Amino acid sequence: MERISEAHIGEPGLVVLDITAHDEATAKAVMAKLEQHWATSGITAVRREPGAPGVKARVYADIRRSGTEA
Repeated sequence: MERISEAHIGEPGLVVLDITAHDEATAKAVMAKLEQHWATSGITAVRREPGAPGVKARVYADIRRSGTEA
């Protein structure tokens, strides 16, 4: 996973969310829900890490801005 830079969290309201879920469908469902509430990077790539349980994904969000349900 890429390093989190100052640009990702450079001001209040910007967050980086690392998601770990049982399967790809669950991870994508979580990302879709987050996207409804806040401006996010959308549904991102889901990957498996050898030897680690489940799948992982990363979402960048701006909680100051509304998502798709607004």
